[in-house]
Amino acid sequence: QVQLVESGGGSVQPGGSLRLSCAVSGRIIRSYGMGWYRQAPGKQRELVARVTSFGTTNYADSVKGRFTLSRDNTKNTVYLQMNSLKPEDTAVYYCNRYDGGWEWGQGTQVTVSS
Repeated sequence: QVQLVESGGGSVQPGGSLRLSCAVSGRIIRSYGMGWYRQAPGKQRELVARVTSFGTTNYADSVKGRFTLSRDNTKNTVYLQMNSLKPEDTAVYYCNRYDGGWEWGQGTQVTVSS
């Protein structure tokens, strides 16, 4: 059974930075493409960044140039470095397999507000 545990969220002012972590157990992530998703209040969950099993990354236009996804296969952990945060980045952030195929974790709340 896969378990996804996201952490690192918090409240920051616009322009600030956060680094999210996602610890994965039950699967070896180097065999999978992985993604970071977010869900804002009243909106559908959206994919913001993903990495293939070969290491190729893709980003949603809304976060391109500000967010960086990385993975540490030795720690079975995926990261999302978020810089130049904007109020519209406020959401609960989740990690999952690139297609969202695993059971979702609890997510981590990111709030960007002045």
